[in-house]
Amino acid sequence: MLELSCHLSPPQQAQHMEIRWFRSHYTQPVHLYRNGKDLHGDTISKYVERTELLKDAIGKGKVTLRIFKVTADDDGSYHCLFKDGEFYEEHIIEAKVTAISSDIQIRMHPPNIKGVMLECHSGGWFPEPCMEWRDSKGEVIPAVSKSHSQDENKLFHVTMALLIEGTSHQNVTCYLQNLLTQQEESLSIVLSGELFSWKTVWIKILSLMALTMIDYCMALCVHLMCGK
Repeated sequence: MLELSCHLSPPQQAQHMEIRWFRSHYTQPVHLYRNGKDLHGDTISKYVERTELLKDAIGKGKVTLRIFKVTADDDGSYHCLFKDGEFYEEHIIEAKVTAISSDIQIRMHPPNIKGVMLECHSGGWFPEPCMEWRDSKGEVIPAVSKSHSQDENKLFHVTMALLIEGTSHQNVTCYLQNLLTQQEESLSIVLSGELFSWKTVWIKILSLMALTMIDYCMALCVHLMCGK
């Protein structure tokens, strides 16, 4: 639920006034109060049955707009306009909508000759979160890549990849933070040294292959020289 308040300055009776809440277009109200009544039928369709105007202090020129079932689309500026004949007073209120998610997944790709690739994914954030890989000491590890997308509700889905080339990082954490609220979520993964045992084997195999090729080339050269 979101609550936005505005008031007349100096305070005065506003019950007889038109009070209009809108985003960027005056003719498309989020909520409209006129002639002592709330006119829900004249509001933008996506706000119908989602708003309520609290008028407990309307005698002092203060009202509060309450918005239910808040989504990321409700983030941004709202205009509050008091109008009585030629008199009008307008205020702009900035609404900050935030969303965090504890749904974090780390996928480990099969090891290859370069190392072990980790991919962290999380969805359901607003605004776009800060996303980092960190080691066991809390130090930032540079990511190989980062990407993001937004769904139909404008919520962010973020992905970050990390290449582990050796056993230098046996414990890594995918760390996300909502920069507006400073709320944090994280997920850690422990990497076994056995994941990199194949790398030692491959190095030995490649070394043996290189030595074999060298021996073969030397034998071939000797053969050619002797043949002459």
